[in-house]
Amino acid sequence: MKRVSTLPSRIECTPPGGNAAALARIPFSWLAGVLLSAMILALIGGAQVQAATYKWTDDKGVVHYTDKIPPEALNKGNVQLNKEGVPVKRTDPTLTPEQRRAKEVEEERARQAAKERELVDRRDRALQSTYTTEGEIDLARSRALATIDAQVQTAANYSALLTKRKAELETSRASGGDKQAPGAIERELASINVALEGQTNLIAAKLKESAIVTARYEADKKRWQELRSVSETSARGAGNVVPTATAPPK
Repeated sequence: MKRVSTLPSRIECTPPGGNAAALARIPFSWLAGVLLSAMILALIGGAQVQAATYKWTDDKGVVHYTDKIPPEALNKGNVQLNKEGVPVKRTDPTLTPEQRRAKEVEEERARQAAKERELVDRRDRALQSTYTTEGEIDLARSRALATIDAQVQTAANYSALLTKRKAELETSRASGGDKQAPGAIERELASINVALEGQTNLIAAKLKESAIVTARYEADKKRWQELRSVSETSARGAGNVVPTATAPPK
């Protein structure tokens, strides 16, 4: 006997006020089956949504696995696992104000350390690109010190002239034979004293600068030697690498 299916191949929806006879021809059992299937799919979908597992640790260090985070553990941080147990999301614990400040301090310290490393790297690159031999560093130091020495010598010569003029004014003031008014002598002497003090301070500053320049070039020379040693060691290591043998071309 040939079985004839009672299920329609297509459902025709009619607009309001239209012929509803087509809906009446759909078997009730088929509609019930469709509705039941939809409910089952909805239940399966809801079960999949709730299939996530949360891993969290309580105050005593005990690890828990639950399908939801309890209220007392919301701020403790957790890891969300899928149904295979693979972490898919991590939530960090809420920091206290003290922890937040400590974290900010640590992050700032890390940023400063990164900046210092960048400055060192930049200085190393400049050092290697500026000098090719130690003699070039020594020559640059000699030129810098020569400039400072010339400034010191100029200040010393000027101080000698001021000192000589000061002695003349003091002699004239003591003898009283100078036609220059005593007030003018005192004013010039005061001006000379200020100038002498300025030159003395200048010479002291330049001598200090000379010591700083000497130390800086010595440090540059030492660092240059270290960098050159590292470069030469790396070059020797690369030169000792045995190339892979290849078959000769046919």
